[in-house]
Amino acid sequence: MKRTFDELVAEADSVSVEGWDFSWLDGRATEERPSWGYQRLLRGRLPEVTSALDICTGGGEVLAGAGPTFPPTMAATEPWLPNIALATRLLHPLGVVVVATGDEPPLPFADAAFDLVCSRHPSAVWWDEIARVLKPGGTYFAQHVGAIYLRKLIEYFLGPQPERLIRGQLNPDTVSAAVAAAGLVVVDLRYEQIRLEFFDIGAVIYFLRKLAWVVPGFSVAKYRDKLLKLHQQIEVEGTFVTHTSRVLIEAHKRG
Repeated sequence: MKRTFDELVAEADSVSVEGWDFSWLDGRATEERPSWGYQRLLRGRLPEVTSALDICTGGGEVLAGAGPTFPPTMAATEPWLPNIALATRLLHPLGVVVVATGDEPPLPFADAAFDLVCSRHPSAVWWDEIARVLKPGGTYFAQHVGAIYLRKLIEYFLGPQPERLIRGQLNPDTVSAAVAAAGLVVVDLRYEQIRLEFFDIGAVIYFLRKLAWVVPGFSVAKYRDKLLKLHQQIEVEGTFVTHTSRVLIEAHKRG
């Protein structure tokens, strides 16, 4: 039986959005995955180093899934308070120390502390700090959000936006210069555009609640009219499609 707009809204507006687990969207939305398989690649790297740092670990789900073998020194940082307790519960039993950080540098670690710094979708990129905490010859390995970022979804709710306000984080055409300025050398750089599909309005609401920066200040009450119109559009067309992008980067510290 087809669920009504009000039923879909009530469910999506009340479910917890803590952590970085998107399983609630199973069957309701799909997101293509980059072909390289970041978590699988990270799983092969962690046993090869003696110390590693995972930046912006979220609820720890991605790092935990890159186990079961971690280096003797393994730390993770997370700036968002609701995620810290989740990450601690998940990662401490695996021998990973979770450290709460702010939204500004510095990272709370000594110079040359880690062989490997990794991250999946960090909220900010502090190249100088990454270089500082890496040992000479150490590696930064991460997957970032690319320059294309959910434009169709963002502009549906906010209207046309200047390019600089769309939260694309890493431009593959310019990143090498920024990395070099910090004393790192890019040795691998891959870029892919990926497709997101939403099959009901509840999935859109959940997504925007969980990724609160996509439409700042989002709430069902504030955008109810637009949500109803989008619900009707999805019922007619069967889906709402937007696109984002991903960048895989590996960089080594000189020396």
